[in-house]
Amino acid sequence: MDLLNTLVDKGLRRETPTRAEALAVLATSDDDLLEVVAAAGKVRRHWFGRRVKLNYLVNLKSGLCPEDCSYCSQRLGSKAEILKYTWLKPDQASEAAAAGLAGGAKRVCLVASGRGPTDRDVDRVSDTIKAIKEQNEGVEVCACLGLLSDGQAERLREAGADAYNHNLNTSESTYGDITTTHTYADRVDTVQKAHAAGLSACSGLIAGMGESDEDLVDVVFALRELDPDSVPVNFLIPFEGTPLAKEWNLTPQRCLRILAMVRFVCPDVEVRIAGGREVHLRTMQPLALHLANSIFLGDYLTSEGQAGKADLEMIADAGFEVEGTDRVTLPEHRAGGGCGSHEGGGACGSLGAGASADSSGSAAEEPRPDLVAVRRRGAGTDLAPNA
Repeated sequence: MDLLNTLVDKGLRRETPTRAEALAVLATSDDDLLEVVAAAGKVRRHWFGRRVKLNYLVNLKSGLCPEDCSYCSQRLGSKAEILKYTWLKPDQASEAAAAGLAGGAKRVCLVASGRGPTDRDVDRVSDTIKAIKEQNEGVEVCACLGLLSDGQAERLREAGADAYNHNLNTSESTYGDITTTHTYADRVDTVQKAHAAGLSACSGLIAGMGESDEDLVDVVFALRELDPDSVPVNFLIPFEGTPLAKEWNLTPQRCLRILAMVRFVCPDVEVRIAGGREVHLRTMQPLALHLANSIFLGDYLTSEGQAGKADLEMIADAGFEVEGTDRVTLPEHRAGGGCGSHEGGGACGSLGAGASADSSGSAAEEPRPDLVAVRRRGAGTDLAPNA
């Protein structure tokens, strides 16, 4: 297929595809799916070999968020029966992180619900970062605390944070349909603050909220322009009790096409399969490893993932290897704490709330609420975590 040959050549040169080419990837048929995966896999292996980076989430503060993000089980007005608790103490958070690190995780992601941290919150998280770093040599720590005020990114960097996550989630044109309590520009500003402070920027998207192909391409190109080192691709988990509970728009095949498109647009970036992979990719998860070079180990913020042991077995069975702390994740031209890999800017992963047509012809799947398991173990509970 000429399209795929062109995209592979561009990916190996770090050249940005055209919007038409990115849209064409999403429009490929299920009959061509393995060819798409194989082509994007060449780009993935060129920059990242067969290594898979493992990340582990620690939910520092769960639920009771004042923001109204429609996709989120922790949102204002959510009736989802999730765990709700206030800030974990630094020793509790460090203990939770230790389980993931023992399971093979290289990066710990510290997440807290809310609009953004107060200065006191930054102090609390800084103490947690220091505790984790003191006890675990070589670990990377990423903070995800919401919108940042001036100076807070610098304080997190001084405490030892390596990265900051703040996702764009959806395209600028449709952002107001998903969230009204803050703006798309607010999110962009926070990613830029993290970048300016010397933190590795991590920013991605959520697919499956009813977006069109054009929306997806918009957000991916907006992400490449921001130039994050890491792009998490989340697949909407339709929690009962949230406004998007009925949005079951994804098939495993569409998820793979989305990941392939992100890889072609962001060839040398850490592409991470994040929330919802078990719900929507299901038995096709191993194929996704040919596209993404990073996953979360174990559970997510408010939902359960598959067993950590199963994650490790899947990686080994698919012929990949877990990336150790002795390896640098990013290619040499990106690996200096900064980004700057894209000449003239670029793009990575978009989405929106427009028409939800999948131009490949795949029918949207039937709702599977049985696949959505609320997290009842790990941080904030007395039960052992999944790692």
